[in-house]
Amino acid sequence: MVQKIGDFSPLIMEVNYLLNCSFYLLQTAGCFDYPQSVEGKDNIVKDFIQWYIIYRNQYSVQRDGLSTLDVIHALEQHPSVFRPYMCYSVDRLTPESLEGVFKALLSEAGSTRRQEETRILGYWRDYLLDTGVSLQDILMFATGLDSLPPSTIVPQPRLSFERTSKFPIASTCANTIQLPMSKSYEEFKNAMDFGKKANISLQHNGNAPDH
Repeated sequence: MVQKIGDFSPLIMEVNYLLNCSFYLLQTAGCFDYPQSVEGKDNIVKDFIQWYIIYRNQYSVQRDGLSTLDVIHALEQHPSVFRPYMCYSVDRLTPESLEGVFKALLSEAGSTRRQEETRILGYWRDYLLDTGVSLQDILMFATGLDSLPPSTIVPQPRLSFERTSKFPIASTCANTIQLPMSKSYEEFKNAMDFGKKANISLQHNGNAPDH
């Protein structure tokens, strides 16, 4: 199944057809999604392989220990390679690392909406670089996490675009932020600051939104 998805036709419609055929297996693995581009299928394949090798076979690894599949030998031979996967450490958030966590959901290329969304993404990148902005608060606003986990965040955090509200809307269940379609960077920054502060206030009062 994985090989078929990886090698399938470049037509996105045919890729989605194959994904539908494998719906239950991919849903069990927690990686079912409709990619917006053919390249997105690579992420689905990677997530499924990670689930199958690590999580589905977790019992065997726990039962037989690190001798399973001769893992202990690989650890002894290449300790530096395995260190990031075996030893958890909290990395400092940077604008680049936080930007890489989010996937933007963009309209069709060449459309007026796409042009506006690209402008807002520029504001988003500038906002991450703003020295007065807490990157941890942004991550908390979108996901409820205060640091990046050692593995990927599931579902992957996403950016969409809010056209009915002047303020951002976040969902920690779906790991999404709907960015406001502000007319200037200053307006965008003020809206984001207000949205984050309101969310933090709700969390402190035990009423954080979970939708």
